Amino acid sequence: MLMPPRLRKFALAAHITLAVGWIGAVAAYIALDVTVATSQDAQTLRAAYLAMELVAWYVIVPLALASLLSGLVMSVGTKWGLFRHYWVLISLLLTIIATVVLLLETQTISSYADIAADPTTSSDDLHALGSTLVHSVGGTVVLLVILVLNVYKPRGMTRYGWRKQQEQRRALKWSKQDEQRKV
Repeated sequence: MLMPPRLRKFALAAHITLAVGWIGAVAAYIALDVTVATSQDAQTLRAAYLAMELVAWYVIVPLALASLLSGLVMSVGTKWGLFRHYWVLISLLLTIIATVVLLLETQTISSYADIAADPTTSSDDLHALGSTLVHSVGGTVVLLVILVLNVYKPRGMTRYGWRKQQEQRRALKWSKQDEQRKV
């Protein structure tokens, strides 16, 4: 079922806002992650780890889940379909993978924040925790690949999409022939 134009535009605006918000939130997280990787000050490390947990759980995770949901709504409610085009399918799979990795990584982030929140944790222990920079930069690359796929929409239909397109063409051809017989 295709969405009416106004609803489609609203859904598209919401999806773009959520997806770009996800990328922006990850950029803020990377700033904290770089601070963790480079700072020598224990208080700065403590604050950064605690902020990373807040940004991850209260900004990035909700935006990731909402972006995934709004992407599903967009694919099901538009001509692109969920399984018709490879770019939609690849975007969906990459978004699911990014979300799952994010949810797994938040466990590590939370454990780092718990350690940092403990006032008895020494400066050396804080430095030993390390950063999640590889994951956050890798996640950003995946999100940018998804963005490029969604902007450029490379050609290529799945077998399912090709079959559905042929069925629609046959149905249109039959309905035109029926109209001509009535005249």
